[in-house]
This record gives sequence, C-alpha cells and structure tokens, in this order.
Amino acid sequence: MTATDEALAEVVAAFAAGTGPVAVDAERASGYRYGQRAYLVQLRREGAGSVLVDPVGCPDLSALGEAIGDAEWVLHAATQDLPCLRDIGMVPTRLFDTELAGRLAGFARVGLGAMVENVLGFALEKGHSAVDWSTRPLPEPWLRYAALDVELLVDLRDALEEELTQQGKLEWARQEFAAIAAAPPPPPRKDPWRRTSGMHKVRRRRQMAVVRELWTARDQVAQRRDVSPGKVLGDAAIVEAALSLPPNSHALAGLPGFGHRMGRRQLEQWQAAVDRARALPESELPQPGQPLNGPPPPRAWADKDPAAAARLSAARAAVTALAENLNLPQENLITPDTVRRLCWEPPAEPTRETVAEVLSGHGARPWQIEQVAPILTEALLTDAG
Repeated sequence: MTATDEALAEVVAAFAAGTGPVAVDAERASGYRYGQRAYLVQLRREGAGSVLVDPVGCPDLSALGEAIGDAEWVLHAATQDLPCLRDIGMVPTRLFDTELAGRLAGFARVGLGAMVENVLGFALEKGHSAVDWSTRPLPEPWLRYAALDVELLVDLRDALEEELTQQGKLEWARQEFAAIAAAPPPPPRKDPWRRTSGMHKVRRRRQMAVVRELWTARDQVAQRRDVSPGKVLGDAAIVEAALSLPPNSHALAGLPGFGHRMGRRQLEQWQAAVDRARALPESELPQPGQPLNGPPPPRAWADKDPAAAARLSAARAAVTALAENLNLPQENLITPDTVRRLCWEPPAEPTRETVAEVLSGHGARPWQIEQVAPILTEALLTDAG
C-alpha cells in the first residue's frame, strides 16, 4: 500500500504514463468514524497496473489527480465517492459511472457485484464491504478485496458502453456523466438535526428544541472523538429524551438508550443539553417543519389545488408508462421533484417550448427534456381541456 511521499511520486509517474480510462474507487469508514473522509483509494490503469493509496499517510493526492486529470475516470456510484476524493485533491473532468450506466440500460440490480456477474460473468468477493477502513495496518485480505473493486471496472465500462450504444442511450449517459462531473459540491444541510430518525413523533416545539440541543451536543462529541455520531448516542435515544423532557439525569437514566452502561458524567452532559432546551424562551424554539422550498406535499394537493392534483396524477401516469417503455427507472427519466414543481406551477401557456424551459430551469438534461416534454405538456393540458 502506498503510504509515503516517495512511493506516491512513483505512482503519480506510472499513472501519468499509463493509457486509457482510470478505474477509481474509495473506501470510507461510515458507521465507525466522524465524517466521510477516504481511508483508502484504489486505482487501476492500462500500463500502470493497480495501486492502493493510503490517504492517512498521503493526505494530499492533488498531484495524482492532476496526473490523471485529462483521462476518463471510471467509478461505480460516483456521487458517493466524489466528495471524499475532492477533499484529498482528486477531481475528475470526465467520468463514466458504471452504476448509473446500469440504471439507464435497464438492469434490475446495479450493485458492483451484481453488475460484474451479470455483464462480465465474474463473481466478486463481497466479504469486507462493511469493515472499518480506518483500521491500521489494514489486513491483507481486506486489501485484496479492495483491489478487486477496480480490477474489472474498465472492462465493465466497455461492456456497458456497448450495451448503451445498442439501446440508443449512450448520448443520454454522456449527458448524465457530464452533469455529475460539473456539479458543484452540495451546500451544507440546513438544520441537519431535523433528519434525526424518528423525528416524525416529535410534535411540540419544546421537544424539537431538545432534539436540536442533543443532536448538536452529540455532533461535537463525535467530532472531537472522531467516531460516528450513532456510536456516541442513538437517534432513538434522542427522540425518547425529547418526548419525555426528563427533569434530571436520574430520570434520563431510566429512558431507553441512556441505560446502565452510561457513566454519570455522560448522563450529566446529555441532561445539560435537555436543560438548555427546557430553559429556552418561546421565541427561540424551532419552528415546526422546515420552510417549504417548492410545492407542498402531494397528499395536500387535492384540498389546496384540485386542478394541480389532477395535473400531477396525469403527469405521474405518463412518466411511469414512458419509463417502462424505455426500460429505465422513472427517477432517472425525470426526477419526481421536477415533475411536482412543474405541475404545481405550470407555465401560463403550456407548450413543448415553455415546458422544456421550465424543465431546463430545474436542471433536467437535454435528453430528458426531449423524452418527457411532449408527455408532460399533454398532462398539463388534461385539466385545461
């Protein structure tokens, strides 16, 4: 495993001299460590062979990123790996996503193992996918497993390109890949505490404040200790404390998730967060629900705007039928959010041109617009007619 600057310089030279696409994969330690950093990067290129790089020993891989900057990078489920690769200086200008290619080609199972088996006829060993990749030294069997992930990626890419060409979908895939490569990093989530699992049970604003305080306290502890937040305190425990509003740490200790194995200091730390929420003035309590950016939930449409509900029903049926006809998932044909926004606020004069303009404004690709603009225009006119 490449873990020193000298060894990395050799890898950079070898990959710069290699030819053709570069297979790239990264392993994170989700569920074990705080954040989504890469703990292993695997690469393979014709003429350079396969290499495993340790981003702990070599935290800046920008020289490697530049060495393969002009090449097409082949990744499986690219959007999962690109953020952690970007953090260590590796950003592709062109890519081929084998998972997304599989979706567009109509494969029912698009995990890497299933794709390699269905398309190339090889069985990938899948024993170590959920291990703690921050472990050092990494055991030999794990490293062998990780190397296999890039071994066949370029072969898979070539086979999928052929399949997409036969189906007349290669240009669609190219537009999708270009959109992924050009996408800016997502902005930080607003109010991430609202995504706590079980949040739907929390109705009162004071209880929401408890979730917010406990979530924030847990996040700070997790970051300081570099462990996954779920290992510090479970979401279910946070929700229990919010619903119960315990008056002291003794009452808190009786709740599920705060049980016998938790030390007094820990209990006091969580109780302090609960107390902060209990003491907040009414004006500083969180508002229920996030301010809606876009249309209300579709279940409310029938009451609020029956005409919009009718448009949405017609549009969904049309998209479902077309996606089946084209043999690809509906969400890859057009995102459900885009369909909702169009149906809630349609153009004043729904024509293919005005509908295409709205779709483009919501980030739809040219191939998607070409496919869905006609059927969505028709769906918008069902109510008008």
